[in-house]
Amino acid sequence: MGNPHVLVIPFPAQGHVIPLMELSQCLVKHGIRITFVNTDDKHKQVTDALAMKDGVGNQIHLVSVPLGLESPEISGQLTEKLVEVVSWLMPRKVGELIEKINASDGDKITCILADPILKWAMEIAVEKRIKPAAFYCASATQMVLRSGIEKLIDDGIIDEDGTPKKEMFQLSPTMPVTITAHIAFIRLGKKKMQKLLFQNLVRNNRSSELAEWVLCNSTYDLEPATFKFDPKVLPIGPLLASNRLGDTAGSFWQEDLTCLKWLDQQQPQSVIYVAFGSTTLLDRTQFQELAMALELSNRPFLLVVRPDITDKINDAYQKGFQDRIATRGHIVSWAPQQKVLAHPSIACFISHCGWNSTMEGISNGVPFLCWPYFGDQMHNENYICNIWRIGLGLSKDESGIITREEIKTKLEELLDNSKYQANVLDLKERVLNSIKEGGSSYNNFKNFVEWLKA
Repeated sequence: MGNPHVLVIPFPAQGHVIPLMELSQCLVKHGIRITFVNTDDKHKQVTDALAMKDGVGNQIHLVSVPLGLESPEISGQLTEKLVEVVSWLMPRKVGELIEKINASDGDKITCILADPILKWAMEIAVEKRIKPAAFYCASATQMVLRSGIEKLIDDGIIDEDGTPKKEMFQLSPTMPVTITAHIAFIRLGKKKMQKLLFQNLVRNNRSSELAEWVLCNSTYDLEPATFKFDPKVLPIGPLLASNRLGDTAGSFWQEDLTCLKWLDQQQPQSVIYVAFGSTTLLDRTQFQELAMALELSNRPFLLVVRPDITDKINDAYQKGFQDRIATRGHIVSWAPQQKVLAHPSIACFISHCGWNSTMEGISNGVPFLCWPYFGDQMHNENYICNIWRIGLGLSKDESGIITREEIKTKLEELLDNSKYQANVLDLKERVLNSIKEGGSSYNNFKNFVEWLKA
């Protein structure tokens, strides 16, 4: 029998690729061979970004499946074409890839580890008698909500098209109250895209039943009632490159490392870090309000501005802003976020509250100012502000804008009140203990590796 060989298949979006790449790198350290599958366009973006690094190890083979997708600009946005080809064309291409690998002289595929959004990946594994395992990149609570979608419909919480029918609910008496509008699959874009994604979700919601292992990037301390509600879901987080003393891989953008040297020149716990992930879009007015708030804060800040985050800002405005903040502000198009959040100069994190960013902020003891955009981010904001109490939310005005005054006021409250720092440092300690030898995440991961090798 050959060595364990895992075919890893993420949904081709930034927030899905990075944690599965991190998990792959952890598996490699235990002698597991990895073939990591991306769509052709995302594969190019990942490999281009990795060209600036030393690579991801000889045991990870990055491959692509041609789906006819083109990416003229580096973008993390969901499109109807992407959802359709991932649902209908990608299964055939992945099946062909497995046949090709298994017909070669190398190690045969022994396990498929995939995003549970891709039910077809679990079906392929079962059909080909390959071990099936699922990894969910968001919170365990969102995983449980997603897999229980039929019960949500039967209980009258949502309609058959995903429209909320009740304002809030509880899955169990011990779980926090969930605002129905904060379920990830209810906030996924415009109406047509929302309908397409919801239909796709309904088709795929039983994928975890096919998987022999269902893993997630969380810990028992973060969501204790959820893991009690569904014991099949096992936490192995936090999955961070720093935990294995390595570099992050899987980014769609090249990281601008100049920001680390700039951070070295700042005072401890002085810098506001602002980053909105790979999908958040801000209109011109909102972006200018953010810029003015940072200027008015009189604090040093590191601002990440993706090329596609907003409509083209007037060149004169942008130059004037950069000139005014040159002595205390630094702007990059993409940052090495885990290294940034681990830097001693960081005071707080203005974040879209994606789950990866949430885990990274907690693991580095950084309090949050929450600016959610879509999907599960509103749910994560609720945990940050109301359950864990490690951050503050922002309120929009009657025009739907978060004003400069609101941002400045909440920043001052966050940074002047020591309770947020104390709470996040306490949570950091408990979360990181889970990955130490003998910790719950450590043991779950160890047992998973043993299953792969059996």
